Amino acid sequence: MFIQRSSLGGKRLRKNGLICGVLLLASLLVGTARWFHSRQLPLRIVLRDMTSSSGISWDHTDGSSGRRYIVETVSAGLATFDYDGDGWIDIYFVNGALLPGCPQNLPPPRNALYRNLGHFRFEDITELAHVGDLGYGVGVTAGDYNNDGFADLYICNFGPNVLYRNNGDGTFTAVTEEAGVTAGNLVGAGASFLDIEGDGDLDLYVANYVNFSFETYKPHIVEGRHIYPGPMIYDGVQDILYRNEGDGHFMDITQEAGIIEDNVGTGMGMICADYDRDGDTDVFVLNDVAHNYFWENDGRGHFTEVGLERGLAFDAQGRYLASMGVDCADYDNDGWLDFFHTAYSEQMPALYRNSGRGFFEEVAALAIPGTSLFPHINWGCNFVDLDNDGWVDLFVANGNTQDNLEDLAAHITYRARNSVLRNLGNGKFVEITDQVGDGLAVVESSRGSAADDLDNDGRIDIVVLNARTLPTIIRNESHLPGHHWVHLTLLGTTSNREGVGSHVVLKAGGLTQTREVHSGRSYQGHCGTRLHFGIGKVSIIERLEVRWHAGKTQVFENLPANSWWIVIQDHSEALQVPLSPENRPSWKAIWGG
Repeated sequence: MFIQRSSLGGKRLRKNGLICGVLLLASLLVGTARWFHSRQLPLRIVLRDMTSSSGISWDHTDGSSGRRYIVETVSAGLATFDYDGDGWIDIYFVNGALLPGCPQNLPPPRNALYRNLGHFRFEDITELAHVGDLGYGVGVTAGDYNNDGFADLYICNFGPNVLYRNNGDGTFTAVTEEAGVTAGNLVGAGASFLDIEGDGDLDLYVANYVNFSFETYKPHIVEGRHIYPGPMIYDGVQDILYRNEGDGHFMDITQEAGIIEDNVGTGMGMICADYDRDGDTDVFVLNDVAHNYFWENDGRGHFTEVGLERGLAFDAQGRYLASMGVDCADYDNDGWLDFFHTAYSEQMPALYRNSGRGFFEEVAALAIPGTSLFPHINWGCNFVDLDNDGWVDLFVANGNTQDNLEDLAAHITYRARNSVLRNLGNGKFVEITDQVGDGLAVVESSRGSAADDLDNDGRIDIVVLNARTLPTIIRNESHLPGHHWVHLTLLGTTSNREGVGSHVVLKAGGLTQTREVHSGRSYQGHCGTRLHFGIGKVSIIERLEVRWHAGKTQVFENLPANSWWIVIQDHSEALQVPLSPENRPSWKAIWGG
């Protein structure tokens, strides 16, 4: 395997005159060709539906039988992550299960892991990998909790949750009970791995939804029509914080750590982030039809709920929303991480701009006016630079919970198109859904969404989990003349292995972009462990600054773009790994190199 190293500050290679002349001529020819081509095909975001040719045949079920249990509406999220360390992003789908009254089909529904074969083809390896959980799944996250170099999976269920330890040989082992993270017999929601006290081990925050059981179920009848209920008719359920003891076991420290909910919330999507750049990780939990929670970390793993003080509890009008999914990025490139979260139909989603002064401004009405988001329930959401111009765009998954109300109003549709909003670079977004191709022509009732580069071409692709049917696999085929990019993977040595909670600041072409490594995001799912930056028309990264969680800061300069760079904590050189279908690097080769 070929791995190129780049030292701090970069190195210049000497070329003799003949080689320089040849290279100059070649660059002129290529540049002329690119100029001509770009004149014919201007920059354009193109998203292609590749589901039918992807090899993915897995089907989602919510177990519906007409009884309209509330859990049917919230299934499910999904995860994209590199489970086997070969450099290609794989996909894990979370499924529901057959509920009382639903016809008993064989084989029963299960979760599914699809291995990325390259060339946008995937292979179902669920049975081989031993990750086909049969529980009623609602959410998932991924993170290397035992620091062995391979990401593990945590599944949130209606019922006991499941922790799959990655064995590093293509298989997983269910270790939930011995790890102590079953989380009871609850209706789960989102989850995130995070290092709460900076000891290098990933802890686990588990959000929970409502206190529902079949024994307490009552049909929800409104104006003579049996519909799905909202969370208001149920009590909320306390979230759980587990501390990683470093020996494969976790300890429930919810009360000890201050996660004491005044009015117990109805958790949905969540994300963890260091919003104030003080070096410790805070926790943002969305609550459905209730105010959101923002748990601020004191640096020692003790938390205080400050959602109202920070401006994250409500929208700009002081209203709580039916909050669904959440993502985090610096959308305006001012150096501070912002939040976007989705909401119910006839509600605008919330866009929280980080002022850098300890509070957020909710600016959705100013930043994303006149979009198609308002009529639909929005679920998964992803800040993603689809055109590699250095400004993160927005992907939003849409779909309703009610499947029997379409006769009441034209805008109430169970199935809907998803949405793409392009970042204009001036603090505002514009909707381009109708312009991006057949990847956004699919009409389903979508839930989770994940954004990652599935074919290693430097353009971020999208995977969407649709309720009651096949997922949508979307390939980014955007024509981006002259636009460059970089992928970045962090490997911690004293910090946690995946660098979760670390910040990366990249400077190129007059822009300064900031990213954080997250575990758990969007709608009760996970994606984006490998960071992606679009850098526009410049081909050199002037400065790359890695601020390790609970560690030092490393700086690299003059790195070539259009590359996958791996930074190992405290190593003076960054590793450049070529991206191609023929090259499948392994972590053992990287560490041993």
